[in-house]
Amino acid sequence: MMVTSVSPSMKNAAVPKVKPPHPNNLLSPEGAGLGRELPALVYTLSMADYTEEHARAGIQAALPKLETWPNQYPGYEITIIYPEYTSVCPKTGLPDYATVTIEYVPDKLCVELKSLKTYLLAYRNLGIFYENAVNRILEDLVAACRPVRASVTGEFTPRGGMRSRVVARWPRPS
Repeated sequence: MMVTSVSPSMKNAAVPKVKPPHPNNLLSPEGAGLGRELPALVYTLSMADYTEEHARAGIQAALPKLETWPNQYPGYEITIIYPEYTSVCPKTGLPDYATVTIEYVPDKLCVELKSLKTYLLAYRNLGIFYENAVNRILEDLVAACRPVRASVTGEFTPRGGMRSRVVARWPRPS
């Protein structure tokens, strides 16, 4: 959802009037009646404007390969914290920023860190919802090194006053 507000210096400025979109595509401000003209800067579009194309964006994108090396010790956990994750919202084109934490218990293979960094940097210009990005990172990690267990957590910076935390785990719940 995107809401545009007017700064104090614009309070008395002339704001163009527009007819709101069809009522099924509009969440109008309190008191606004259907068909009533609204200030152009004060309406919010509904989820109907999100398409299946937006939802699937980036899921099948070609990304650099995660390389691995043979694990020498059983029964320990690896935690990797990447505080510089960025991607792009496929709907708005706005950047998403996060700290991505990868935790896994290796079996026979460990992920090579330079390839992981190259892989994560490839998200920089990729249009993908961050919920999908966290799950994609987990799936690619599992495919590369087949850990005993793994989790990927994305802690995304606030947008519109809300902070999001997305956690994906493997094995997946039944």
